[in-house]
Amino acid sequence: MTAEEMWRDHLGYLTQTKGVYSAWAFGGRDDAESDLLAQLAERGVKQATTSALNEYGPDERLPQAGDYSVILDSRGQAVCIIVDESVTIRRFGDVDESYAFREGEGDKSLRYWRSVHQEAFSGITDDDLVVCEEFRKVYP
Repeated sequence: MTAEEMWRDHLGYLTQTKGVYSAWAFGGRDDAESDLLAQLAERGVKQATTSALNEYGPDERLPQAGDYSVILDSRGQAVCIIVDESVTIRRFGDVDESYAFREGEGDKSLRYWRSVHQEAFSGITDDDLVVCEEFRKVYP
């Protein structure tokens, strides 16, 4: 199913929506990782994601609460739809165990979260800012 097909199908279940969404794949280290993260989101295990603030361009819009996203697998096929419930910018070093657990990856520990994100955001320090999105799956 394409992102557009899933979105049109989902609109039949919504009573209120902006009618706008983005479609993207989680930034895993490889296709298998991206697919695993998409499946974790589809199963409701993954309820958060993090990006480095410095990866956004000066005119690029940051995610906001209420934003809808169609999550894609590594082949560009739609897996599920999520909606951001909260978006916060915080220091990398201030991310806590609760947030790491919501990311749903590995053993869900803060230690694991820090390890994989330090690898993904090479050179990140505790003082660097990250964008923390907490979401819920809304479809299917």
